[in-house]
Amino acid sequence: MRILQRSVYVGPSLYAHFPVIRLELDLEALEQWPTARLGSGFIDGLLQALPGLHEHGCSYGEPGGFVRRMREDEGTWLGHVLEHVAIELQNVAGEQVTFGKTRSAERPGVYTVIYEYAQKEEGVEAGELAMRLLCSLLPDDIRPERSVPEDWAWATARDEYIRYAQRRALGPSTMSLVRAAEDRDIPWMRMNEQSLVQLGHGKYQQRIQATVTGRTSHIAVELAGDKEETNKILASLGLPVPRQELAQSEEAALRAARRLGFPVVTKPYNGNHGRGISIRLTTDEEVRAGYLAAKEHSRTVIVETFVEGDDHRLLVVNGELVAATRRTPGHVVGDGVHTVKELVDEVNRDPRRGVGHEKVLTRLSLDAQADLMLSRQGFTADSIPPERQIVPLRSTANLSTGGTATDVTDIIHPDNRDMATRAIRAIGLDVGGVDFLSPDITESYRSVGGAICEVNAAPGFRMHVHPSEGTPRDAAGPVIDMLFPHGTPSRVPVAGLTGTNGKTTTARMLAHVAKMAGYTPGLTTTDGVYINGQRTVEGDMTGPVATRMVLADPHIDLAVLEIARGGLLRAGMGVPFVNVGAVLNVQSDHLGLKGIDTLEQLAEVKRILVEVARDCAVLNADDPQVVKMSAYTEAKTICYVTMNPQHTLVREHIRAGGRACALEAGVNGQMITLYDKGSHIPLLWTHLIPATMEGRALHNVQNAMFAAAMAFSLGIKLDAIRMALRTFDTTFFQAPGRMNVFDKHPFKVIFDYGHNAHAVGVMADLACALDVTGRRIVVLAGPGDRRDEDLVAIAHTVAGRFDHYICRRDDGLRGRDGDEVPRIMARALEAKGVPASAISIIPDEQEATDAALRMGQTGDLLLVFADALTRSWKQIIKFRPDGAPPTVAVAPTSHAFETPAPGPSQEEPVLELEGLIRDERGVRFARESDD
Repeated sequence: MRILQRSVYVGPSLYAHFPVIRLELDLEALEQWPTARLGSGFIDGLLQALPGLHEHGCSYGEPGGFVRRMREDEGTWLGHVLEHVAIELQNVAGEQVTFGKTRSAERPGVYTVIYEYAQKEEGVEAGELAMRLLCSLLPDDIRPERSVPEDWAWATARDEYIRYAQRRALGPSTMSLVRAAEDRDIPWMRMNEQSLVQLGHGKYQQRIQATVTGRTSHIAVELAGDKEETNKILASLGLPVPRQELAQSEEAALRAARRLGFPVVTKPYNGNHGRGISIRLTTDEEVRAGYLAAKEHSRTVIVETFVEGDDHRLLVVNGELVAATRRTPGHVVGDGVHTVKELVDEVNRDPRRGVGHEKVLTRLSLDAQADLMLSRQGFTADSIPPERQIVPLRSTANLSTGGTATDVTDIIHPDNRDMATRAIRAIGLDVGGVDFLSPDITESYRSVGGAICEVNAAPGFRMHVHPSEGTPRDAAGPVIDMLFPHGTPSRVPVAGLTGTNGKTTTARMLAHVAKMAGYTPGLTTTDGVYINGQRTVEGDMTGPVATRMVLADPHIDLAVLEIARGGLLRAGMGVPFVNVGAVLNVQSDHLGLKGIDTLEQLAEVKRILVEVARDCAVLNADDPQVVKMSAYTEAKTICYVTMNPQHTLVREHIRAGGRACALEAGVNGQMITLYDKGSHIPLLWTHLIPATMEGRALHNVQNAMFAAAMAFSLGIKLDAIRMALRTFDTTFFQAPGRMNVFDKHPFKVIFDYGHNAHAVGVMADLACALDVTGRRIVVLAGPGDRRDEDLVAIAHTVAGRFDHYICRRDDGLRGRDGDEVPRIMARALEAKGVPASAISIIPDEQEATDAALRMGQTGDLLLVFADALTRSWKQIIKFRPDGAPPTVAVAPTSHAFETPAPGPSQEEPVLELEGLIRDERGVRFARESDD
């Protein structure tokens, strides 16, 4: 049994709309050993190791269903068992995950195992540990070799996994804040491997680290950490505090203790979590020992008067006391029969106790501190305490050392409540904890005494959220209400779009619309991440990493996400949902890669975006594969986009009050028109959109329609949409590799990144629609990882439509021989009747582009399909025929074929052009995938 492949999906994918891990598992010889054949010994051993499996419902939908499944008839296979074990292991570590499914793959014995995870590393390790546990339970004669280390023990491995998971999981306080944010539908992102979390998106974000917020004053944190200064400030306000002195040597500590009067307390100057604190010290020897214990955590030690009373933690948020808890140090109660060690074991059998922060309570341990406490009482771990005698094992009451917590919020005296809020205000904290010693919290400190021994700038919430006794308190909710008052936004509108072709141009159009409407958009595309129009990261940024970059940026207030097939298959989406999701088209491209072999399978991948759209799903009504997706969306509105004004489905949709964007004919050309709730809204003539080349570039007409439909669905005003589309062009800088035009040579060049039959076809349609007095020449290629039939289809799309064809290959061969791709395309052209004399095979991209440029004459049109975009564009604009003097190229105009008169005014755009093309070596854009 072995794992062949593992994929971690961070968001919506083919398998679920939440994070899951996918394993491709080969059972090998164990395919012949379902659970029933393995017998009750295997099943009982598994249930003994993980008793929680009894609660798994499996397909029966009720507790015990999974166990029933393992025992009935022939049982179930180990791939299915591994799924449940991986889920239960995460539950044991304190996570709440439940989803899983297992399906057999095409190969015998191979299974696809899907299971939910909470933290990536924890989820991956759960799968590995599940494998080892299952193999350890197998009979020796069928156990895979080297599957279980010789010294492996389940109990040790389980506890190590729990600690491993907790080191990577959010702590209980941070998690309570995250859960409170989720209850308010506030998004969150973990920013590092510790407890730094971003709540909200873009410019609405707030940050927390544990229970310190982005609004917590740095000065206040410093004061709270300075115990001496805190003591002075509180004392100056008349608040009850113990007297204290600082010591940096044992002798100084002894002198301080004598001046203050025994008993005393020693503690680190800047410690936390109760580390290094010793209480009720009554002799010089105890003070020395207490000093040394505190010295391990701080160079300076505080010696202060001991105050009688129970230890209480009073939590104050935004000036209000929200919870009060009495804390009791970890202890055992004697019964006159059992030893201390046996009593500790009995206490630790409490199902509420676990490792670290795994559960409500932490297990007691007999360590050096416990031995010290026992020795003070005249006991050892083997002593038998008298019946009902309380035997403390800790000097402090922290839950992290085994203490217990009792909620006393409802009974705290108003004076004590007021004292706590005054103390936190005095230090300046927005969230703070007051450690208060009181003999009776129900009585005022003014009458029964008591003292504030510490103020905490990052108070833990676990004792309040999950007390050992009493009413749980919502400690996190008030913090979230402080950071996000009700009625204030926390999310930015998110628009996502996918499709085989047109994604990048449409995404750029939509981002331009948003900017013209006054937004600060964040944009992810195949060539980088853009914040408010400025590229911040270069490369193919269409996956979840780029999505995270945009939503974490503190400037943006709207996100436009180009989402590619590759990212969806590799890691899923980077957000759990989008407000507006659009699918432009589904065409034959990338088939045969990553298990996607048919157009229907490709449509299922792209459909994910429609499935998670909340407000509006924008669908291409002219694409049969896209129309079908309307049955899978739960969006409030469906908006159809069609270039056929007679489209039957769209007409019925409009008559029913639905939303649509249609292309309608008029006396002045074609009009992009919106329909919504019975309203007919003429938007813009297509010939007024520069990117459509006076309406002749129909693919960009369609892209503009999608951008308009998405913008309208985002609530952007019509005037902003009109203005933005009228100012969006297809220069290299606005849309690199997307129908860029250079017309400063005697001939004109159209430059495009089209790399599949559909994309190449629409550009060939445009080349044929334009008035050309000379010849039409095309430089043609296809990615090496495409199927032979895909390369043939590209060639057939252009066959018979040009006067000369130059076939080349990309720099990256992707498994092909050096000239294999251009030869396949050349043969396909000849098969379609193109004369051999009209075909040139020039494998190298730079040489092929140079040959086309040298072939060009006055009046010709060159259509160049490029792969290394920056390099090829520079090659085109800097081209000079042999013998011609070098001149400075001018920037292309925004209107495709409008040539301005030459003159000095053109010099400035030239310098701008040269400055923006930064890669002087001609290095291609880095890409994770081609879509």
